[in-house]
Amino acid sequence: MTNIKNFTLFKANASLSNPISDATHTLTEISFIVLRIETTSGVIGESYLLSFQYSPRAIVGALKDVGEMLIGEEVHDTVGCFERINQHNEYFGMEGINRWAQSAFNIAMWDAWCKILGQPIWKILGGAARPIPIYGSGGWSSYSIDELIAEVTDYKQRGFKAVKIKVGKPDWKEDLERLRRVRDAVGQDIGIMMDANQGMKVPDALSLAKAARELGIHWFEEPIDHTDFHGYKYLRHQAGISLAMGEREYSSLPLRELIKLDAIDIWQPDILRLGGVEAWRDSAALANANHIPVLPHYYKDYDVPLLCTISNGTGAESFDWIDPLIDYPLEINNGFALPHNRPGWGFSFKDSLLQEI
Repeated sequence: MTNIKNFTLFKANASLSNPISDATHTLTEISFIVLRIETTSGVIGESYLLSFQYSPRAIVGALKDVGEMLIGEEVHDTVGCFERINQHNEYFGMEGINRWAQSAFNIAMWDAWCKILGQPIWKILGGAARPIPIYGSGGWSSYSIDELIAEVTDYKQRGFKAVKIKVGKPDWKEDLERLRRVRDAVGQDIGIMMDANQGMKVPDALSLAKAARELGIHWFEEPIDHTDFHGYKYLRHQAGISLAMGEREYSSLPLRELIKLDAIDIWQPDILRLGGVEAWRDSAALANANHIPVLPHYYKDYDVPLLCTISNGTGAESFDWIDPLIDYPLEINNGFALPHNRPGWGFSFKDSLLQEI
C-alpha cells in the first residue's frame, strides 16, 4: 500500500516581454503553480496549473487545504479521494478554486501511480499511442498585424496544419480584416479558427461568423457568454459555422444542456476545471455518445495522452509556454504529437526554474 506522505507547491514563470490581451482579459504574466506529492514509497507525482496573475493566494490556499486532507490517503484511490474532497468542499462550493485544487492533486496522483506501475498513463487507461493533431494557438487581440502574421507564419513553418486567433474587437469588421490577413499569410492549406473568449454579443458574433465563412474558418470558439445556451443554439443554426466551447465548465452538465438544444459542435474540456482525469474522460464519453468530437483546452501535455484513450478525440491545442520549463516537452512534427512512453505523464518541471511557495 502506497500512501500520500506530503506535498510541496512551487511557482514557475514563462517568458513574456509585453502584456497580451484577448477580448475579455489582459495577461501581465504567464505563470504556473506546480504541485509535487511524495508517496510513502518515495515516488514523486507532479502536476501543474495555468494561473497567470489571478488570485495567487486563493488558489495556493485551496491547494494547501486539499493537500492536508489527502495526507495518508492511498495514492491510487483517485475516485474515492475526489468524492471525499468534493463532499468536504460543498459548503463553500465545489467549483472554482476548490475544483482546480482537486484536479491538481488528481493529476499528480495519477502521475505517481503510473510511475509506481512503470507505465505511461495512456497505457494504464487502455489507450494506444497514436499521432494527435496539434493546432497552434495565440493570435492575441493586442498583437499588431505584423505580430499576428509573424506568429501564424511561424506556426506554418513549424509544420502546424491549423492556427487559432483571437477575435472580439469592438468592431467585428476589424476582426474580419485580421482574419483575412491571416488567410492571405498562411494560404488555403492551413485551417483557421477564431476564439472570442465570450467577448461578443449575439448580433456581432452572428455578423462575424457569416462574413468569415468565405475565409473557410473551421470553427468559432466561445463567441458569447458560456451560460447563454439558447444564444449558442441560435448562432449554431443561423451562422452556418461550427461552434466550440467547454473550457470554462466545471462539470459535464453544460455539455448535457447544449446537447439537448443541439447547440454545440465541438467539446473543449479543461482538465483542471473539470476535476481531473476521470471527469475529463466522463465528459468525453458523454460527447461521444452524442457524436461530438473532443478538442481540449490548453493542456496539451495532459491532453495528448488522454486523447489516445478515447475514440472521439480530434486534436489538441498548443502554446509553447511550458516547453522551456520542463525536461521533456512534447515533440510536434508536421502538426502531430505522440504521447510520451515514459511512466506517468512523462515530463517534469526543471528544479532550477521552480520557486517554492
